[in-house]
Amino acid sequence: MVKIFNFWYFIFILIGAGSIVGLYFLLKNKSEKTKKIVIGALLFFNLALHFLKLAFPPYSTNVEHAMKNIWFVNVCATSVLFFPFIFLSKSKTAKDYMFYLGVISGFLALLYPTEAINKSVLSFDLWRFYICHIIIILAPILMVLLGLHKIDVKRIWRVPFCVMAMLLFIICNQILQSELGFISLRNDDFLNINFHNPSLIWGPTDDVAILFSWLTPDFMKVVPFGEFAGQTKYWPFFWMIPGVIFYFILVPFIMCFIFDFASTKQFFINAYNSIKNKLKLKR
Repeated sequence: MVKIFNFWYFIFILIGAGSIVGLYFLLKNKSEKTKKIVIGALLFFNLALHFLKLAFPPYSTNVEHAMKNIWFVNVCATSVLFFPFIFLSKSKTAKDYMFYLGVISGFLALLYPTEAINKSVLSFDLWRFYICHIIIILAPILMVLLGLHKIDVKRIWRVPFCVMAMLLFIICNQILQSELGFISLRNDDFLNINFHNPSLIWGPTDDVAILFSWLTPDFMKVVPFGEFAGQTKYWPFFWMIPGVIFYFILVPFIMCFIFDFASTKQFFINAYNSIKNKLKLKR
């Protein structure tokens, strides 16, 4: 059984790290075509695994649970859906998004594996969880380390917009789930957001949400109009925007220093010199 900081918790983290290192050395001297085939195969396998889970408990024994979780209603699920096609695309911005989000979300999922806690190491769903999230982090890292994509610090400003689009996609999925009858409608309590809220779209519901909520302006924490005006309720989606901008600018900058130090350093040197020259001209 997996518990935070127990033996199996660290074993699965080591499996993830070992998979990245092992595949890197296995593929680094291979042709570009081979690298693309291997990474692409892993991503499409991950997508197939998302639907294959319907054949195993608890999904096969609980139709309501299966219909609720087969949709793409959390960050990692959307990565499973989009990453294979982003990898095949020629969009540098989309691949930047894939790299930053994949590494960040995959790392956080392994660090705090909410879906794996208290599950037996013999259960299919536990292995599915770890395989899924290891591939989410493994594929983007290998894509960059093996030279199939080059990140660029000058494109970082686009990443928060990609993340916001992904969050809106999750909202659309949840609305469709409700309207098509796959999940029950939101409850009658207008102020209760603790209902079908796996990605915190509707508001903060756990301690982890403080990472975003401290950046949320006060006016986005109350109902602006109607009979509930002035009562505490975070604006759906909008409450996350300041945090998305902050974290998906800051963390990608740090990642650029790690994975592309020379170019990132030169970018900041050029920016510094440019600002200094402009200040001199004003004098």
